[in-house]
This record gives sequence, structure tokens and C-alpha cells, in this order.
Amino acid sequence: MVLRACRTVVAPGALPVIGHAWPLMRRPLQFAQSLSGQGDLVEVRLGPVRAQVPCHPELLWRVLTDDRVFDKGGPFFDRVRATIGNGVGSCPYGEHRRQRRLIQPSFHPARLERYAAVMEQEAAALTENWRDWRDGRVIDVYQALFGAALRTVLRTLFAAQAADAVVDRFRGPVETVLHQLTARMFVPPSLQRLPLPVNRRFDRAVDDLRQGIGDLVAELRRGGTDRGDLLSALIAARDDEDGPGSGLEDDEIHDQVLTMVVAGSDSVAAAVSWALYLLDGHPRVRDQLEREVDTVLAGRPARGGDVAGLPCTGRVIIEALRLYPPGWLFTRVTTAETELGGHHLPSGTTVAFCAPAVHRRQGVYDRPEVFDPERWLPERARTLPRGAFAAFGGGARKCAGEDYALAESTLLLSTITSRCRLRLAPGSDARPVALSTALRPRRLLMEVSSRQGRTK
Repeated sequence: MVLRACRTVVAPGALPVIGHAWPLMRRPLQFAQSLSGQGDLVEVRLGPVRAQVPCHPELLWRVLTDDRVFDKGGPFFDRVRATIGNGVGSCPYGEHRRQRRLIQPSFHPARLERYAAVMEQEAAALTENWRDWRDGRVIDVYQALFGAALRTVLRTLFAAQAADAVVDRFRGPVETVLHQLTARMFVPPSLQRLPLPVNRRFDRAVDDLRQGIGDLVAELRRGGTDRGDLLSALIAARDDEDGPGSGLEDDEIHDQVLTMVVAGSDSVAAAVSWALYLLDGHPRVRDQLEREVDTVLAGRPARGGDVAGLPCTGRVIIEALRLYPPGWLFTRVTTAETELGGHHLPSGTTVAFCAPAVHRRQGVYDRPEVFDPERWLPERARTLPRGAFAAFGGGARKCAGEDYALAESTLLLSTITSRCRLRLAPGSDARPVALSTALRPRRLLMEVSSRQGRTK
């Protein structure tokens, strides 16, 4: 795909003070998709801040991979950092390499196998509960999946034996943080400090999470044993490049854990929710998926070792992520004067990384608005330009938990498909919620009926 002749393009419709906040929050995907029709680099107004949105895959790839120049920072990320700390997802370039080296062992394939056992148990428990209900019962799919994903991330973080107590302690504070975190990116710090009920609830939730994480870190340090969970891996991590035996301090562990809890619950629940919503509207794809899971699983819950043998399931997840990327809007800030797509960007320029502006762009994808998992068949996917798919970011800052998230999403979707069929129910509102850490459906109500798939 060829870059267009460069010119300064400003998205129309900005309002005084709030800029493009109204269409961004009300119709995020339509607004993002409209930008790609206006140019390769389009200026939007995030409140009073002017931000450049790369709408061409080559420009997005440059922003994602040149993280020294396009660094995480600026007023929006500073507000996130004030809440969830300076973990690997929010720290600046100068700290990222060390943090990434220290957390990478937490996602080693051998540990992922252990985490997969927890994922299997939670997917099986969820669907067993659904199958016990009478056919036709209506469930709020996102809420149910969020509960399963939160249990999974907490159990993989803090070991299975503490599951119920930890989930009870963390669920309320996690939900409060998730529901308010993105909105607070756009709220000035002076307003966040006011003693309003919404601010007090949020601050109390963050304090409760940090206290809970601190208690678990202290307990594990006293025990001194590796329980096979993420927390054990973080405590044991050492970085010889930073000095012999150098590891993460307790406050750094708090930040990493908080980042993982926030990212590992909402995003997976949103991705699988959108996949189920899309499958209901595309019976041919659903039938193909059911044939795959019936052949591979024969009616049982999926196991970690099944993931590689469920390619159709994986393609459905990736296509759902293309259409509805959970992390749909992030900002970077230029640390030096630079050029992007023929445009001069002064140091301190805000660049908005908005995946749907590329994911839904005509010319990058054939019929980009259509749900078509087969576009991820190897022979078709290899023709896509770099930067065409950015649901997990890219470059050195690509999400460290990508394999974890894809494995969990695949196990959830395949187990649900093997045992149940879900249909959209009256009262649903599948419009995306923009002011959430993950782009999720507002209210996804679906009727559940049990199914007995073909067995081997």
C-alpha cells in the first residue's frame, strides 16, 4: 500500500474545549475508521491537546517500533502512570528494556503450560455452570467472561490455593479501577484531587489493590518457595545486565502485578465477548468452528495442548481483535524533533496510536468492515503489510502477555463452542464502551442452549 502525498489534515467536527471527545467516546470505531479516509496522518483534538493519528500501516509501524523517539508519556500516560504505577506497560523508554527482561521469564513456555491448567479449569467451570441451566436462559456474556478471566489472572498470579479468598478481595477494587481508568486519562489532575465520591471510590480501590498485592508479596517472600505462579516468577527474576543479582523491588512488583491484573481480565473478556457476538451473526463461520471443536475436543473442555490444533478458533479470535481491538487508543510523545510520513513533528508532539484507524482501512484489508476469519489463513495473512494488525502493539513494546491472552481466549471460546450455543437476546446493546480499559460491548445479553457436539 503506497503512502499518499503528504499534507496536513485536521479531522472535522472538533468542538471548543472538548475537541473530538464526543465522536471518540460515542462512536469510537466509526470515528477511527473515518480518519483513514482523510489521510495517512490525521490531526485530532483530545480536549485541548492536538494529536497526530497514523492511519497508514507503515506509519503506525514506525511509531510502534521506534519507541526511543515515540515514547510513552505526556499528560494522558502520566495520569495512567499515577494510578497503575510505572509497570512495563506504562514506563518510559529509559526503563522499559530492564523491566521487559525481568518480566519475560514470567511468560516462559514452561510457565505458560502451568497457567494453561488454570485457564482450562476456569473455562470448564464456566461452561459447566451454563449447561446446568435450562435452555434459553439469558446471560450477560461480558460480565460472565470477565469473572472467569479475572479468576484466571488472579490464580495464575497468586497460585491456585488462594483463589477464592483472593478473588473476593480483588474483584470489587479491580472493577472500580477498570471502569474509571480510561475516563481519568481525560480528567485534569486538579479535578481528580477533589473530594468527590467518584474520586474517593477510585482512590480507595487503588489503595486496596496495592495493599492486597503487598500482603501477597510479603507472604511469598516469607515462604521463599516458587509456587509456579506469576508472582513467584517476578520475585525470582534477576537481571545480570543491571548488576549481579539485580531484581525487582517491592514497589516495582506492585506496579507489574497491577498492570497484569488490569490488562489480563478486561481484554480477554472483551475479545471473547466480541467473538461470540460476531459468530451469532455469521452462522457459516459458527458451523465451521463447531466442526473444528467437535473434532478436536469431542465434547470435553479444551486443554492447553489443544490450542495449536484449533486454527479456526484462533482465526476467529484474531479477526474479533481486528474489528474490536480492546486497547483501541493510546498516546505516544516524541522525544526529539522527527519526521513522520513527510510531516515535521516537533519534540513533544502527541501521537495517538489508534489501531482501528488501520484495522478498518480500505486498501489495507479487503472489505475491512466484514467479519472474515479466513483472511488470517497463512497464504492471505502473509500479504498484509507490516503494521496492518496492532492489537498487541509492536516492536520492543509489543504486549508481553500476547501468548497468554491468545491461549486463554482460544481455550474459552473453544470450550464454550463445544458445549453451548449462544444467540443474541432482546435488550442487548452491542455498541462499544469507549470509556473502559478495553473496548467492550455495553450490554451483551445472549440466550444459552446446551449442545452435544459430534464425538470421535
